[in-house]
Amino acid sequence: MPVILEIESTLTDRYQTTVPETVRRALRLGKRDKIHYTIRPGGEVVLTRAEASQGDDPVLGQFLRFLARDIGSHPERLQAIDASLVQRLQSLVGAAEVDLDAALSAEDE
Repeated sequence: MPVILEIESTLTDRYQTTVPETVRRALRLGKRDKIHYTIRPGGEVVLTRAEASQGDDPVLGQFLRFLARDIGSHPERLQAIDASLVQRLQSLVGAAEVDLDAALSAEDE
């Protein structure tokens, strides 16, 4: 018979809580991992680790989190893009059409 562990945590005034270490280990949770809640009709809540969708790119996600932290810490570093740079970029790509939803291929078509 499997062992059932019961663990408690406390809600803060802002309705936040720390996931207890035992739960983090059981679900193999790390920083920035997502948690999935399933609420059953009887009021029972099942907590599981949310699986990354196929479209999630962990490297891109880390980079975007880095950018968000950097912008939040140093908003004075933000600069507008110069109009001449935008025109230069547009002249380089011309009228190229890009399907952002198309799969990337290693082969030349």
